[in-house]
Amino acid sequence: MAIHRRRYHNNKRFRYIIPLISVTILFIYAFISLLAPSPDHLHHRLRRTTLSDDEVNHESKRVSSIFKVPISGGMMSERNLWSTRMSKFYYGCSNASAKFPKVETITYPNRYLMIATSGGLNQQRTGITDAVVAARILNATLVVPKLDQKSFWKDSSTFSEIFDVEWFISRLSKDVKVIKELPRKGGKVWVPYNMRVPRKCNERCYQIRVLPVLLKKHAVQLSKFDYRLSNKLETDLQKLRCRVNYHALKFTDPINKMGQKLVNRMRKMGKHYVALHLRFEPDMLAFSGCYYGGGEKERKELGKIRKRWKTLHSNNPDKERRQGRCPLTPEEVGLMLRALGYSKDVHLYVASGEVYGGDETLAPLRALFPNIHSKDTIATKDELEPFSTFSSRMAALDFIVCDESDVFVTNNNGNMAKILAGRRRYFGHKPTIRPNAKKLYRLFLNRENTTWEEFSSRVRTHQRGFMGEPKEVRPGRGEFHENPATCICEDPEAKSRSETLPRKFGKANIDSDEVVADQDIENEPEASDQDEDDDLMGPRLVNETNADDDPSISELPELEELLSD
Repeated sequence: MAIHRRRYHNNKRFRYIIPLISVTILFIYAFISLLAPSPDHLHHRLRRTTLSDDEVNHESKRVSSIFKVPISGGMMSERNLWSTRMSKFYYGCSNASAKFPKVETITYPNRYLMIATSGGLNQQRTGITDAVVAARILNATLVVPKLDQKSFWKDSSTFSEIFDVEWFISRLSKDVKVIKELPRKGGKVWVPYNMRVPRKCNERCYQIRVLPVLLKKHAVQLSKFDYRLSNKLETDLQKLRCRVNYHALKFTDPINKMGQKLVNRMRKMGKHYVALHLRFEPDMLAFSGCYYGGGEKERKELGKIRKRWKTLHSNNPDKERRQGRCPLTPEEVGLMLRALGYSKDVHLYVASGEVYGGDETLAPLRALFPNIHSKDTIATKDELEPFSTFSSRMAALDFIVCDESDVFVTNNNGNMAKILAGRRRYFGHKPTIRPNAKKLYRLFLNRENTTWEEFSSRVRTHQRGFMGEPKEVRPGRGEFHENPATCICEDPEAKSRSETLPRKFGKANIDSDEVVADQDIENEPEASDQDEDDDLMGPRLVNETNADDDPSISELPELEELLSD
């Protein structure tokens, strides 16, 4: 009986202890959950759900972050956001010297040079520019270039449908004789001899490789003509390049009129506007081999596209990102611009193809800059209809709006970025922002542990030398189309006045906006020329971020065309 009573009391005791233990465990679990970081904090996803600055701040509070993007404009920048301070001391100059012979004295009869360009609009533009110089080197008559109609971009447009051909011929009449068609030979169609030259081929290379064939065949077509001319040429030939690119190549009236209409609409929205060449298309990301936190879905989607290029080796995504070889995400571009001092109410024109992830990917950028526009949003479908089925004509419209913008931001080092950077230097050094991706990488990675004030200060520091100021890039470094140093002249009177300006940071010859030429050498494109005899041996890989210079991939179908705009 006593035993039975003891069992009864023990059972009664356990009946209260078990629920108490359960409650205690649940309490401990809840406490640990509160202390643990959120999954979003552990793994920063590309496609965040943040839709506004308020929500950015709310999310930051939830993960105990000290990083808070100001709802208003944020810290005021010391520099003028809409101009480069030193630009007034420099100007574009491309007139020929007195030593440059007239076209009549150097053009030989029965020498005709034709070229077949390669890639998208801007890659073809480099080919056209260099073709004029090649014809001058060979003392030949140039036939109006053929545009690539079979590339990745699938555009059937001819030269005269993109560029004003009469203007082109007229503007170059003192430099190179240009005709619209190859003359007939003996009353029959003359088929030119087809050949190819190495990339970065210099004057001697053309004289050794092409001239003997031209003397024998009289009509030669150079195919796959892009970057087939050395960066380093004698001064008058470099200036001829500038006369072609900045003065002779003019879009047709329909393209120009529509482009200016888009520019005027952007101007009506505000005093200034920023143009962004986003380059966040699926093909671009697949080729880069970078990873943006989209999990297995992203790996499968981009991996499938990547298989198109069978010779591409596998990349280490983390290493690519650390080395600055990955385009910034739309959100990162927006954070960089806000940190540089551009306020939330700035109007942003986005030149881009299909953005990977669509509206979801663009949402964080839209939260930072709600006034986002594109040609599709500021023009009607009927207005764009004459251009919409032609990729080069659509690219030309974006080119005009980006060129006319107060600030141009490029998210990669493709051909459109290079051409526009050089053009904007030549015509007054309008601000052109290239993200210093290598330096910004760690800043973006650790931003949750950084105050906005510290973050924005470091962004401004990292971006010195990447803002479109004069002499950012040392002459001879990078592509000539990006840095046409030979065609940029300095006003000596203005220079002497500038030397009296106060300096900052306690260092001689440096102020808050002026840039030291070799400040961030590791991020500058290397000079990719060899102007000695080894140039005759063909191209070599120098700049890993520039597919145009890589002989191992240059002949792959669709690859170089992919990066051309």
